[in-house]
Amino acid sequence: MRSKFAAQLFTLRDELEKDYFGTLRKVREMGWQAVQISGLFGNNPADIAKVLQETGLLTAGIHVGLAELKNQLDEVVKRADLFGTKDIVVPYFPADQQHEQGYRQLRSDLNNIARMLESKGYRISYHNHAFEFNTMIDGESALEYILEPVPGNRVFAEIDVYWVKRGGRDPLSFIQPYANRMPIIHLKDMSDDGKQSTVEVGTGQIDFIPILRWGEQNGIEWYAVEQDQCQRDPLDCLATSLENLNAMVEKL
Repeated sequence: MRSKFAAQLFTLRDELEKDYFGTLRKVREMGWQAVQISGLFGNNPADIAKVLQETGLLTAGIHVGLAELKNQLDEVVKRADLFGTKDIVVPYFPADQQHEQGYRQLRSDLNNIARMLESKGYRISYHNHAFEFNTMIDGESALEYILEPVPGNRVFAEIDVYWVKRGGRDPLSFIQPYANRMPIIHLKDMSDDGKQSTVEVGTGQIDFIPILRWGEQNGIEWYAVEQDQCQRDPLDCLATSLENLNAMVEKL
């Protein structure tokens, strides 16, 4: 299971902007098996791919904005191929489209793209925040509508457990419908001081052991660790999260 832990590189955005390749090497030296890529910071994808190959880092999906996915699909697919992944994830939905019709269009757009790519093995997923819980569609939250686990819906889930809890739901209960429909899950902890800050996995109020156990039984291929805001060196934060996750594996 330890080989399924991936560092979401948004955590290291400041470090990547200064030294992308050196930061990748530090992540590998720390013990991470994979990364999830969320930005290139002006670097050539081919150069990034070379460093991934050099270090042995695998790619647990790429985050791609909706506009880029719709307008530059060929380039996105080429990038996924370079990085050795079939998982393309939309990480955010623009604020001015966060209404019923906007979400209906999003589900339609993602399904259209998924249909074009599925014969080649690519998977399109959606990564949530908490705002999707603010809109109801057909009696359920917009997030549940987008990810509805029915045969005609080709959109996979990339549930972020922190944002589910921030939205007032229990993470373990919420992920149940997405068995074998969620190749990647986002692990992010919430502080227990009332501020709801993002903290290192295993240092906050989310119980990850039942989530990990469920994931191993229900098709999770990657556990991507992300920390939006760090109170110390982000590399040290990721090191703590990895250490705590490895300790949790011993308890499964």
